[in-house]
Amino acid sequence: MKRTCLLIALLAATHAGAAYKCKDEKGKTHIGDTPPAGCANVVMYEINRAGHVLRQIDPTLTPEQVKQKEIEEAKRREAEKAAVEQKRKDTALLQSFSSEKEFDIVRDRNIEPLRARIRIAQDRIKDVDKRLKEVDEETEFYKAGKKKGTKGEMPKALGYEQERLRAEKVTLDKGIAETEKEIEQTREKFDGDKRRWATLKSGK
Repeated sequence: MKRTCLLIALLAATHAGAAYKCKDEKGKTHIGDTPPAGCANVVMYEINRAGHVLRQIDPTLTPEQVKQKEIEEAKRREAEKAAVEQKRKDTALLQSFSSEKEFDIVRDRNIEPLRARIRIAQDRIKDVDKRLKEVDEETEFYKAGKKKGTKGEMPKALGYEQERLRAEKVTLDKGIAETEKEIEQTREKFDGDKRRWATLKSGK
């Protein structure tokens, strides 16, 4: 207990005769034994008789200022995170490639399976078109009433197959379009990486 009282007495003695000082928004200096009104919105310093700063007192922020500060802090963290990620990518680029030609080789190696996927889909479309043509012709045969006992009605199974083939063709066409887009994205990625690698190599 005595030790606690002694510590409090020492702190009080340290701040005895202390003053408060600041510069307001207009650059005017304010000094007082108590915090001056002009220091309300700026950083204020508690100083001793010799003019040495004892502590810094930041202004109390408004709710809007608190929100703005949080936004700025979040942006700062995101920028730091992005810088770390960019450095990681740059290091990987420099370690993975030794020349610009290697980018083209690896790019084509990544694109080839996508091209193969398109070729397979195109071959399947040819088969679908061939069978769909046969089904369409058979459907017209039934509609024309050329088959006895049908009364112009075609079998339900034939109609289901016709719908299935058309739906499959739509799916195949969509898949080809998506794969072509993926190829273009792959080209853009490798071209961008190659430009970045060249920039890093040049030291700019």
